[in-house]
Order: sequence, then C-alpha cells, then structure tokens
Amino acid sequence: MENIFLDIGVIMVIAAVFALIARLIKQPLIPAYILAGLVIGPIMGLITNTYVITTLSEIGIAFLLFVAGLEIDLDRLKNVGFVSTLGGTIQVLAIFSIAFVLSLMIGFVAIEAVYIGLIIAFSSTMVVVKLLADKRELDTLHGRIMLGILLMQDIIAILALSMLTTVNGFSSALLALSFLKGASVFVVAWLASRFIFPRVFKFAAKSRELLFLLSIAIVFAFAALFNYIHFSIAIGAFVAGVTLGNLTYNIEIISIVRSLRDFFATIFFVSLGMELLLNPLNSMMIPLVIFVLLVILLKPLIIMFVCAFFGYKRRPSFIASASLAQVSEFSLIIVAQGLALGHIGKNMLSLAVILAIITISLTSYLSTYEDFLFKKFSRYLKIFDRLSEEGGELEYIPKKKRKQHFILLGHNRIGYSISRTLRNMKRDLLIVDYNPEVIKRLIREKIPCIYGDVGDIEILDRLNLKYAYMIVSTVPDKADSLLLINKTRQVNKRAILIVTASQLEDALKLYDAGADYVIMPHFLGGEHVSVMIEDFTGNVNKMIETKVKHIEELKHRQNLGHEHPKHH
Repeated sequence: MENIFLDIGVIMVIAAVFALIARLIKQPLIPAYILAGLVIGPIMGLITNTYVITTLSEIGIAFLLFVAGLEIDLDRLKNVGFVSTLGGTIQVLAIFSIAFVLSLMIGFVAIEAVYIGLIIAFSSTMVVVKLLADKRELDTLHGRIMLGILLMQDIIAILALSMLTTVNGFSSALLALSFLKGASVFVVAWLASRFIFPRVFKFAAKSRELLFLLSIAIVFAFAALFNYIHFSIAIGAFVAGVTLGNLTYNIEIISIVRSLRDFFATIFFVSLGMELLLNPLNSMMIPLVIFVLLVILLKPLIIMFVCAFFGYKRRPSFIASASLAQVSEFSLIIVAQGLALGHIGKNMLSLAVILAIITISLTSYLSTYEDFLFKKFSRYLKIFDRLSEEGGELEYIPKKKRKQHFILLGHNRIGYSISRTLRNMKRDLLIVDYNPEVIKRLIREKIPCIYGDVGDIEILDRLNLKYAYMIVSTVPDKADSLLLINKTRQVNKRAILIVTASQLEDALKLYDAGADYVIMPHFLGGEHVSVMIEDFTGNVNKMIETKVKHIEELKHRQNLGHEHPKHH
C-alpha cells in the first residue's frame, strides 16, 4: 500500500511540475502530462509497477466519461442527429476501410489490419470532451456535432469489442446474444432514470455527502454491470452519466465529482507516456509515420467531407474535424483485448500507444490554434462550402430592394430574442447563421435568411452593408467581430454596430475598433435583474405578471431547444 501511495505521489508531483511549465510557456496541458509519463517510465524508470497505474488510469477514463455523460443532454443533439448517426457511421466505415487496405499493403496480416483499422477509425471522447469543456464549447454547433459523432463512434466501438471477443468462435448466435445483452442493459438504464433515480436522488440531494456517495455508487454499479456482460467499464460509466444527466441534480453531481475526474484523468494521460516501449520504435518508424499522417490529415478531411455533405459550412466542419484528429482511448482497450485474446503481439500495443501519444498531443495544439489555422487555410476549404450549399436552397431572400435594413448575425439564444423584437417592430430583417437546421426552420417561416459564417468575407459582401441601419452580431469571436466592424465602416459610417464578446479585454478592443455597443452575455443577467428590482419595488402584482410571462417564454424556448449552456 505504501508503494502505491508513493507511486501516485511521484506521478502527481512530476505532472504538476510539467503542468506549471506548460502554463508558463502557454502550452496545452495534455502533452505535458504525457511527457511527464515518459520521464517517469521509459526515461528514468522511477515507477515499475505499471499495472496499478494502468488500473487507476482506467478509472480515470471511467470518471471522465461519467462526467461527459452528465453534461450531454441527448435532446440538444437532435438538431445534429443526422450527421451524428449516418455521418458518424460513414466516417468510421470509410476510415476503417482505408486503414485496413493500407495496413495490408505495407505488410500486416489480416487480423492485425483489422485492429489497425479500428484503432484509427475512432476518436477520443475523453480528450475531446476535456478540450471542449476547457474552452466552454460543449454547447456550440461544432461541439454538438463532435459529441454526436463521438456518441455514434462509442456505440460502434462497443459492437466491435463484442465481435472481436467472438472472432475465434464467431457465430451469428453469439453476435445476437451480444446485441441482446447490450439492449437489455440500456433498457435497465432508461427504466432506472425514469422511475427509480428521480425519487432516490431527491432524498439524497438533501446531503452533499450522500449525493456524492450515491453518484459514485451508480458509476461503479453500471461499470460492473457492463463488465459482467463483457462490455467496456468506460461505456458503463458513460451510460451512468447519461442516465443521471436528465435529473434535476446533475449540475450538483458534476460539481462534486469534477475534482475526482481531474485527478484520475491526469493519471490516465501520465500512464500513456509510461506505457511507451522505446525498443520497437526503429522497426515501426515507417508504419508509424503513415498512420500518424492518416489520423492527422486524411481523417479530418473525411470528417470535413461528411459534415459538408450533411449541410454544414467549412468553419464548424473544420473545427470539428481538427478536434477529432486523434485515436481513442478505446483503441488502447481494443488492442489490450486483442493482446489478451492472442490476436496480436506486444509490438502492436506499443504502436497503438505511440500513435495515441502523438495524435492526442497534436490534437491539443490543433484545438488551441484552430481559429488561426482556419483563417490560414480558409481559402483552400471553399470546396466544402460548395458541397454544403445543397443547390442554393439554404437561403431565403425576397426580391424587393433592401435599404435601411437590419442584419442579425447568429440566431442563437440571444439572437432569437432580438429577431422576435425586430419582427414585432415590422423591421426589414435579414438573419445570417451557420447552423443549417436553424436556416431551414427560418425558411419554413418565410423569414429572410442566409446560411453562412460571419467570418466569411464573401458572406459579408452579400449583406449589402452599405444600406444597413443596424447590424447585430451575437457571435462572441473577437476576430470575426473586428472583421465585421472594419468591413462595415469602410462602406457605412452611420450604421449602428452591436457585437458580442465573452472577455472584458475583447470588449474594450471592439469599442476601440468602432463598435457602438458590445454585448457581454455574462453581465446581462445582473443588469436585467437590477432594472427589475427598481421596477417591481412596491408592486407585487407586476412581479407576478412578469413571472407568468417568463414561465410561458421558458416553455416556448424549451420547445425550440434553446437549452441554457451548463458552466464548467
């Protein structure tokens, strides 16, 4: 026990040192943790009991996916359901097929090629959720596309794992049994979330300690249940999270397990570095380079093509594809399973670990600099916009001459209220949004709209900025807002320009650039309540009347899918 405690202590101390250095030089933390693992294991040999650390890292995967499940509202994924299910399946099949054929061509046997195809086909739910959560982008359009695709990948990964365990004695009866087991567990989870957990957690929520204990118990119960039917414990934890995610107390549960998740997640990334075997590197160099290029270059291209095919513009498609350019923790689970079954050797495990280390590290940088990279390569990505246009159907612009019109960029939660107000005022309004589902709904309602990105100069040129009376952007990207301000002021000095920022520093820069007003969403609530307090003092009836209207508005927004984003 003492040795295990000291081993964990060494991991946390060295990981903390590397994390501090990474923060000082403004680098992502994930590569720092992996580098710490390399120092602890292969380079200095400080820890040899890797079995204990690997076990702890599996718990880390389980807790991160549990919290990811808590934060995923399946209803929010409805408007990206098509690209998630069909698109995610197409992407997995395409990448698996290419990797399988390529592996055979460079000398791997068929069963090894199958494992390589599976390693490369899946992306890491754990890494992507961490990156999105750190940037508070789980509820963005590209965030929802990624989560939907990852959810589909996880389902396919479960099926792949169950099929691989029956490869030696494969039969349709065994496969059908695996399907039946999986379906039964999901039905149990659904029934529990509907009829048991709401009552139990209502009682447990009275005590923070009991809520924590019960939440942890549910994670381990589902993990054990999934392990019993020979599925991954990580998926069991994920299903536990989704099951509890629909409860009223999910935000409280997230807050009390987040520290535990971060602790075990750190151990997972460090253990990746520790599992690396340096000896087989020379013999694997050529296949490794080929597979890294496949993951970093070809995989994002295929994902971009799939997103564009389903109607999404180059910007959300590019950001989604860049963040999915890595191999999954399921790849390591699949390879470990293959090693246990005798399908592959230890060299293949080393190859998977090295590939995971390289691609996860590179993804951290791709995600950090995604806006810079998009602007750098934007002009080369126009082909994806042409693919997404669907014959020019994603716009509705009446032919009357547009003068003194209002332009709204971004029909999200804030934009919806602004749009409704301007339409009630009978203003000549044009809406721009890069979510095709939003544009399709506006077209059905005969509201003038264009499908596009505020950061696209071609879209801005089409907006007739010269005659705009007021331009409102709810997109909180500083670079996009600066471009909008500059393009507008070149042709129209008198237009009222309202833009959005999430940081105080960005807001001040936008004012300097020429914005007339900068919306700060985090401050709006306080300002609104301050006005209400002044207005309602001594007038209880007005307060009740406002409350009734607010409830009606919230129900209407709920029907539209305008869920408020959860804080992280």
